[in-house]
Amino acid sequence: MKKTIAKLLSAISLLSVASCESLMQTFSRQGTLQIRFADGTVPATRAAFPDTNDFILTVTDSNGKPVYDGLYGAVEENLLLDEGTYTVSARSCEFTAPLFDTPQYGDTQVASIKAGKTTVVTLACVQLNSGIRLRIDKAFITSYPNAVLYLKAASGRLMYSYSEKRIAYFQPGTVNLDMADGGSETTIFTTRLEPQQILTLGVNAGSESVRGGVKVQVDTTRNWTSEDFTIGRGGGSGSGKDKAYSVPDARQHPGEEDVWVYGYIVGGDLSSSKCSFSAPFSSRTNIVLANKSSEKDKARCLSVQLAKGSIRDALNLVDHPDLLGRQIYLKGDLVESYYGIPGMQNLSEYEFK
Repeated sequence: MKKTIAKLLSAISLLSVASCESLMQTFSRQGTLQIRFADGTVPATRAAFPDTNDFILTVTDSNGKPVYDGLYGAVEENLLLDEGTYTVSARSCEFTAPLFDTPQYGDTQVASIKAGKTTVVTLACVQLNSGIRLRIDKAFITSYPNAVLYLKAASGRLMYSYSEKRIAYFQPGTVNLDMADGGSETTIFTTRLEPQQILTLGVNAGSESVRGGVKVQVDTTRNWTSEDFTIGRGGGSGSGKDKAYSVPDARQHPGEEDVWVYGYIVGGDLSSSKCSFSAPFSSRTNIVLANKSSEKDKARCLSVQLAKGSIRDALNLVDHPDLLGRQIYLKGDLVESYYGIPGMQNLSEYEFK
């Protein structure tokens, strides 16, 4: 009788656990968010593009509460979130006041998370702010040797010296060109900048003056609106550290020799079917590079052979587990397959960023 009662209680207990798990699953209204950037290439005519792993990424819920605020390169591949609507925003840098040589890139998307589903948000990468530069004619400098030019907006102003060549960046909106001379300051030109616009103004002195003997013309040959920009370092040729291939680029160029590749050390202990993304490690003969420090998918990585020698001694994760997540440049030969994925062998140089 006691055994029968014990079995009955055990069955009830198991049923209760199963019921609780079922209820938890019922009440757990969570889904998965994956965030990535659109593929593409950086236009060759533009300045060096920032590493998107360093982009500032924020994910906020419908009440504006942040659920993630950090670097894109550190975000988990799969974010588990409660069902609802979220705003995903990425920025290459903070930009609140006018600055020289500081284009800001990024995008904002809204994601709807459904319980038990995976939602993928693909961010474009466009220039968010606007730029303006002056082309100051010698005749103007001769006529106004002691004048000072300022570019001014609601968020602040920048002095633009006669020798300045850089682009001044502002939030989209109204920008004034002011001239201070002889104790007075006068607005000599006003324009409205659109997002992505880079405007060049010619500043001269002559009979066809606009205000105060100063002639300002929009140089339409140097006025452009940026295209969509890629994400990632992209656009490199592999010929040097400054032109290093990103991991996705390197995977597309098997057979090339003595090229530079840039990425994050994310794992090791490679086999034909898997690799390890966390310590402790047991193999000194290989490491794995990825475009993001949080990458956990072998299929998106680049395998790297560490041949016996000083480079293996310096880079293996058995002796140096602290290198996990470090950014590094490697020079070597790209191969179609090493442990089942595109790889790199015959390393000759390396440098940490």
